[in-house]
Amino acid sequence: MDVAVVGVFVPILISLGAFIMVVFLRRYEKEERLKMIEHGMDPHSGLQKRKGNSGLKFALVAIGVGVGLLIGSFLDASGLVYEEVAYFSMSFIFGGIGLLTGYLIELKQLKKPEEES
Repeated sequence: MDVAVVGVFVPILISLGAFIMVVFLRRYEKEERLKMIEHGMDPHSGLQKRKGNSGLKFALVAIGVGVGLLIGSFLDASGLVYEEVAYFSMSFIFGGIGLLTGYLIELKQLKKPEEES
């Protein structure tokens, strides 16, 4: 097979596979809920809607990755660390710090209503 043909088919097959996976997951989720209703169970009992701060978490991760890339650039320019190591490590470290900060803020907000009661 020609390399160009493989280069065209791989993204198409990956996209098709992801679409089929989502369709089957939704189908089985629907069947599971119908079975729960048939057995007299509440299908929404296990689905708790969290009042999460997904926007806050995304913003903190984006800021963390941006700061990580900036620091990685400084480390690369100074010659202390190889280019790939500097960018990837700083992006992951500061992205993780952003996620941890979002978690701690969410945890603090969840404890706040309990203290007021």
